[in-house]
Amino acid sequence: MSLSPQDVERIAKLARIRVNGDEVMAYQSQLNNIFGLIEAMQAVDTAGIAPMSHAQDLFQRLRPDVVTEPNRRDAFQAVAPQTENGLYLVPKVIE
Repeated sequence: MSLSPQDVERIAKLARIRVNGDEVMAYQSQLNNIFGLIEAMQAVDTAGIAPMSHAQDLFQRLRPDVVTEPNRRDAFQAVAPQTENGLYLVPKVIE
């Protein structure tokens, strides 16, 4: 797939990006290079290859799900302008 200068101008207009004539030619070249790379990657035979979530076989170490911080809700709510039943009260902003 190859983009024409008109295609680049249309894409720029849709993206609300102002480009001049010199930039159109530079962007056309860059976008055509990207499309060439995509075509080359699509040409690779991937039959029989399982999809991977990551390029390397990594796993994430998980920590135990335990509380490590003290409960400071009462201290935080003591300095709040308004609270009720453990909740912060804020002014209504949408009618």
